[in-house]
Amino acid sequence: MTEHPTSAGSPELRRITARESVIGTDTVIRRALPSAKLRTVGAWCFLDHAGPVQFAPGHGMHVGPHPHIGLQTFTWMIEGEVLHRDSLGCEQLIRPGQVNLMTAGRGIVHSEDTPVDGDRLHAAQLWIALPDSQRHREPDFRNFAELPVLERGGLRVTVLAGTAFGRTSPVQVYTPLVGLDILSTQAQADELPLDPGFEHAALVLRGQALVAGETLVPGELLYLGRGRETLALRCEADTQVLLLGGEPFSEAPLLWWNFVARNQAEIEQALADWNRRSPRFPAVAGAVTPPIDAPSMAGVRLKSGA
Repeated sequence: MTEHPTSAGSPELRRITARESVIGTDTVIRRALPSAKLRTVGAWCFLDHAGPVQFAPGHGMHVGPHPHIGLQTFTWMIEGEVLHRDSLGCEQLIRPGQVNLMTAGRGIVHSEDTPVDGDRLHAAQLWIALPDSQRHREPDFRNFAELPVLERGGLRVTVLAGTAFGRTSPVQVYTPLVGLDILSTQAQADELPLDPGFEHAALVLRGQALVAGETLVPGELLYLGRGRETLALRCEADTQVLLLGGEPFSEAPLLWWNFVARNQAEIEQALADWNRRSPRFPAVAGAVTPPIDAPSMAGVRLKSGA
């Protein structure tokens, strides 16, 4: 891999191999963020790539009620459907081409289920770390059924978050960032304009692409650093790329289990509140699976940016 200089604020190339994990009962995903090599891309602090998968008859994704604090969950649905339920009383079926945005703030609980077992699923699940001014806010949930879409030759670009190509996503975020889904219907090359004040990263969701001169396939995140004004992209036919960017955090937030915080005491308090089923984390009406037990923090010492 050819790397650019890696001084602060400079472009660079860093390849991160996503690790396999399991959500719910047996749904295998590939987790690209956080990793030992990269904690955040702007405020984007978590990235799971689920699928594409065809569930066997009688099987599906079922994630029981679990809590969150200090973040926004951001679900981009590509194939299949998922039913979201939360402690605010929201019940929303997300379909392909839509975004679900749940703002946890001081605390929320939700569950996620594929409504039909034996169906297909392909999605990206991301978290956005909330800034200090918003991380203790009241929780909220929104579904965005329509997003800006533009055609660039053989590329179809959906603006998932932030502003790009003069189009702004309706998804409300609280720090400067961008998220793009780039789909090629045919082999196509393009040079995409970037905000040089952002750091960026790219993940191939399906197919194969040449990103900044590097071949990228599913299962690898390519960190592009900061300071780029353009990005050379060449996609094979039927390729889909997720491009993320944002202003870098001065210090990476603390992540543990489903919590995003600034210090360990906040996480320990959230854990205690969940374990005793405090009013901070109400029940999820209609949930079809039991609440998820939290892991133990015994002996755990968290370090920001570690």
